[in-house]
Amino acid sequence: MARLNVNPTRMELKKLKQRLSTAKRGHKLLKDKSDEMIRRFSVIIKENKRLREQAKLMLSDALKEFSSARALMGEAETENAFNMPSTQLALDLQTESIMNVLVPKINVQETKRDGMPYSYALVTSEADYSVKKITEAISVLVQLAVVEKKVQMLAEEIVRNKRRVNALEYIMIPQLEETIKYITSKLGENERGALTRLMKVKSMINERQE
Repeated sequence: MARLNVNPTRMELKKLKQRLSTAKRGHKLLKDKSDEMIRRFSVIIKENKRLREQAKLMLSDALKEFSSARALMGEAETENAFNMPSTQLALDLQTESIMNVLVPKINVQETKRDGMPYSYALVTSEADYSVKKITEAISVLVQLAVVEKKVQMLAEEIVRNKRRVNALEYIMIPQLEETIKYITSKLGENERGALTRLMKVKSMINERQE
């Protein structure tokens, strides 16, 4: 591992030890954050899967009944019946924080009409069921879109956080430790060299005094 290009002084050694301590604390915090984000990500993934299956089932049922209704009704009657809204949706757009990641939060407020928006004499029961299922599916589809966006944003943040953890664990911390080891060794050599010179000078002085 390559060491940092610094002067081997006690001041630099002190600074590097402080940086190493900070880097290790930062690594632990980021690692803990990464673990918690992965845990929450797993929970949201399960919710995403549940909503997908629910939406798929609801849309499949609605399309099946719609096909039956279209086969029994005329094309014009079918188009008129399904062109009229049976409910009104209002979306309350907000955000929430998941481990300091701002993700969307949408509350769906549904206002239903009294009865269907067409004459029962003109449509079949299959059409009624299809409209009801589609209406229920809209709210689920909105929730699914929100959850999938959360999954995407958390996945991106997990990747970024993992890069930071790896940079600290495999690059910065080893570099700091290697540099500290080098400076400590260098200072030790200098101290031993200074002590050797001091002893030599002392020996020369003693010889002259004799």
